[in-house]
Formats: sequence, C-alpha cells, structure tokens
Amino acid sequence: MRLPNLTAFTTALLLSLLAMNASAGHQIIHAGTLLATPGENPLKQQTVVIEDGRISQVISGYQPAQQFGADVELIDLRDSFVMPGLMDMHVHLQMELGPKNDSHNLRWSNELVQMYSIRNAMRTLQAGFTTLRDVGSSGQEMYAVRDAINKGWIDGPRIIAAGGVGITGGHADVSGFKPEFMELLTEKSICDGPYDCRRATRYEIKYGADLIKITSTGGVLTDRATGTGQQMEMDELREVVQAAKSMGRKVASHAHQEDGIIAALEAGVSSIEHGTYTGKRAIKLFKQTNAYLVPTLLAGKTVKDMAINTDVLTEAQAAKAIQVGNDMQGNFAKAHKAGVRVAYGTDSGVSRHGINAEEAVLMHQAGMSEMDILVAATVNAADLISMSDSLGTIETGKHADIIATDGSPLENIEELLDVDFVMKGGKVFKH
Repeated sequence: MRLPNLTAFTTALLLSLLAMNASAGHQIIHAGTLLATPGENPLKQQTVVIEDGRISQVISGYQPAQQFGADVELIDLRDSFVMPGLMDMHVHLQMELGPKNDSHNLRWSNELVQMYSIRNAMRTLQAGFTTLRDVGSSGQEMYAVRDAINKGWIDGPRIIAAGGVGITGGHADVSGFKPEFMELLTEKSICDGPYDCRRATRYEIKYGADLIKITSTGGVLTDRATGTGQQMEMDELREVVQAAKSMGRKVASHAHQEDGIIAALEAGVSSIEHGTYTGKRAIKLFKQTNAYLVPTLLAGKTVKDMAINTDVLTEAQAAKAIQVGNDMQGNFAKAHKAGVRVAYGTDSGVSRHGINAEEAVLMHQAGMSEMDILVAATVNAADLISMSDSLGTIETGKHADIIATDGSPLENIEELLDVDFVMKGGKVFKH
C-alpha cells in the first residue's frame, strides 16, 4: 500500500489504525484457575473459547487447540488466576490533579485534551480495567474517544461517558479563575431551577451522554469555601432524574454530606459517588432504592496526602480535603457492613491514571473481603451500567474481557496491583 506524503507521526498513526482494525479472530485460553463468576467458587483447569471477540464456550479441562480449527491461537495461562476484566465506575480521563492544572485549562486545545484522555485510557486498560465510566469530562471530546474505541479506530477500554449537569456556583461549575475566564469556561449544562435543569439534562443526552452526572453536594476541589453539604435543591434533583429516565438514562450523583446523599436517593439516582458521610438514614434509603455506592477511597487518600504534603491545593480545597480524607474510609466500612451495594470506583484523575487497583487495597483495609471487592469491580459494575448481559463474568456470549494475575487476588488483593494479562474484546493488550 502506497501512503501519501504524510508526517512521520501521521504515518505511524495511520499504520496503527490499520493494524487495530484486524479481527480478534479465534482463540482459546487454558486457565489454571478461573473465576468465571465473581461471587462463586473458582474452577481449576478450564478452557475458554473465544470467537470474534466474544466467549463461545467455557469447557472443563485443557482442550487441545487443534480441535477448534487450524488457525486457533492458544494462550497459555495455566499458571495464572484468570477472571473477568475489572471495571472502574468513576474516572476523569481528561485530567490528572497536579500543580499545572490551571495552565492546562487555559493553554491546552480541545484536541490536545482528547489526546491526553486517550493516553490515560490506555494506561488504565494496561492496569486491567477494560471498562470505565467517565463521569466528569467535557462532552464532545470524550464522546468522540468513546465512539472511536467502539468503532475499532483506536485502542482503549470500553467507555461509558456521562454528561454533567450542575448548578451555578456548585461543585460542577468552574471555579478559581478571574470572572472573564469563568464566563468563557462555563458549560451550557450549568442550570438553575427545575425547568432549566430539565433543559440541561436533555441537552447533554442530545449530544451523546450515556448517563447524567449531577453534584447534589459541594466538593473538595471546588475552589470556594462552600462546604460539602447539599447544594442542588430537591425540585432540581427530581427534574434531572425524571428527564433522564424519560430518555432511558441513569443518573449518578456526587455527594459527600448525608443531607445531599438522602436528597439524591429520594430523587431516584442509580448511584452515589463518594458517599463520604453515609449514615443510618442514608443506609436505609440505599437498601430501599437498590442504588449503588461508588466509594472512591483512593481519591480521599490522594487529596488528603496532597493537602498535607504539597501546596497544590488552595486553602479552601485543602481544608475540605483533610476533613473528607480523614472520614471517608471509616464511613465506607460502616455502609458496606450494613449491606449497601458497592460498585468499584476510584475517581482517577484526582489520583493518577493506571493505579486504579489501589482502591481495592483501601477497600480491603476497610474490612471488605477479597471476593466482595472483585464482585464490586465486575458483576456489580456491569449491573450499574446495565450491561450484565455482556460484561462482568466469563460466560458464553459475553465480551471476551479477561485479565490474569500470577497469584490469586482472593488470597492477596494486592495481586491486582500487577495484572499480567489483559484482553479486551478478544484482543490482547498485555501478556
């Protein structure tokens, strides 16, 4: 094939795209230990058959490759622990908290931010997270990345992309800049009052949102001393949830203080992000509504450490970071012990991309069993994004999203910190 006169970078990119469009083909995996369905006992010496990116069979014993055809690829994981790909339900691919964030916000083009998010997505995929729910990016760029991955034009994890709806001056609104810049940077989905928030919800869905992300309370990184209590009013919350539901979308709510958690749950959200001060009243509502808690303990640890050891955060941010960071893990332990359903989420972008498995270590330190953590990162996450029919377990008909570790994370959760094999949709990204 003769290429036109292109720059070296463009040529390399084009060749990469051509290679990526190759079929995943037909493979079999010999799995020494297979946790096909987290929550159930693992199986020994299993063969997983994959055709065109999906699992076609799971068979006991090590079946010879030749019985499935002449061109079948054998992947030998007989010395490994094999399980479904991990899923992170709370990431921000377009950012990573650090001292140059303000400069990047002002200097980086939308196109450069898009390239940055692809880099972060690949780091996360290499860490074993094959599906991500991005809940805080600027719309069109993230939707384009999601769609390009789905079309096979570029590599990356499966992305479920949220559209953000927030109130003027709330956590989702821009802060920390001079007024002229804030006016330029304010998103069209910032709203006030129920009908305006209905408009904002419909606007985000129109332009491609898979779900809606709201901020029912204040947040740590808002550069205003506005606390972490409830900010969105009940009529606004209800209107967003109803507008989203009528268009087939779920709503996730950032919430720290219990008043905002309760308001969001009463409005009908599907998940609470962070849930730092989940108390007895909120726990009762979680169980009544079947909503998920996405704990993001890694974010709490990250901002606390940053507030104590660096000058990256402003005075207003640092005060909230220390308070929330101190309280998050203990309250999560109480919520989990009380039976609140948990879906795995890190808030990566606050923490560094690619270290998402550190959340599992923090969850275990808070008293969550290894198996419950794996369920939260697979079965529960798939349920939260309404994809249980195609993700979360290694079963016939599902996407071949599969990872492997040397040792068993059921015996040592830190095995997830060093995932040795990553397959997404039948394509191997790490071995």
